Amino acid sequence: MNVEQRVLELVKLSEFIKAFLAKNPENFNENDLEFDQILRKSEIENPWFTQESQILALEQWVSVLNESQIKQWINQYSENETQKRVGLILAGNIPLVGFHDVISVIFSNHIPVIKLSSKDRLMLSFLLKKWKEFSNGDLQYEIVEKLENFDAVIATGSNNTARYLEYYFKNSASIIRKNRTSVAVISGNETDEELQLLATDIFQYYGLGCRNVTRLFIPEDFVIDRLFESFVGYKEIINHNKYANNYDYNRAVYLLNQELFWDNNFVMLKEDEKLFSPLSVINFSRYENLDEVKQFIAENEENIQCVVSQIDGFENSVKMGEAQNPGLDTYADNIDTMKFLSEI
Repeated sequence: MNVEQRVLELVKLSEFIKAFLAKNPENFNENDLEFDQILRKSEIENPWFTQESQILALEQWVSVLNESQIKQWINQYSENETQKRVGLILAGNIPLVGFHDVISVIFSNHIPVIKLSSKDRLMLSFLLKKWKEFSNGDLQYEIVEKLENFDAVIATGSNNTARYLEYYFKNSASIIRKNRTSVAVISGNETDEELQLLATDIFQYYGLGCRNVTRLFIPEDFVIDRLFESFVGYKEIINHNKYANNYDYNRAVYLLNQELFWDNNFVMLKEDEKLFSPLSVINFSRYENLDEVKQFIAENEENIQCVVSQIDGFENSVKMGEAQNPGLDTYADNIDTMKFLSEI
């Protein structure tokens, strides 16, 4: 594989996406119209994938797929001389969530054999087709209904699905990913603007990503109203039918069970030690000192994707507003995918 050429092809793909996003629909050419139809069809097939969410994902990919960042990433690894077939079972919780695995396999000089999620079936296929055009047909990948004839596998599923995947692929080199979520630690000294950035980490993609915050740690004297004030920018989220259904259901359950919760008509805050919270609900707990927070995070390390905080000293932490902006060298489940691919 000519790595330099492959980088330039991916940059061309990124520039194609960027140009599409910048255009007025009145000026769309044939390629743009096809791209636009993909966005529209994806939302019809999966209502969580609104055009706004898909465009957000595309913008985030454009921000990292430039020549300098790609080279800085891949130059950390040596190229494989022996090409292998790597099966990919992709998730579909947020748009293009499996794109990083595909790119990693390609830049490891392997062939991705891709089983798409039924929830994210169209966009990745379209972008790979365009990448292949920019490579003059040289890009190798396969999209399949069933994984066969592979040398290794990277699969993402629920905790329940993962047990079956681990058994099924027990004789293969594999990465099997499970459910994860993210947490935020609030010091109480944050500005209103910083708490508004935290709202982004909570509500982007309707809270469906593993990098979305579902659990808050707040100081004992922190005023809950500050959170609700910071969330106001996302009040329109309740107009999404599927989100509203989750909100109505969870609110009804809490009322029937006479459970204590705080409500602002589009999201609920519940004092609960659980790491994972239902959609439309954010769990929180109050802390006396940061040591107990760090202990909780350490005990739940396998279930936490990242920690969002303005406080320094947390491993795998990002600043508020950055949870959904991972770099190319940020790996799901904190397992170095490129290192795994270099050793198969």
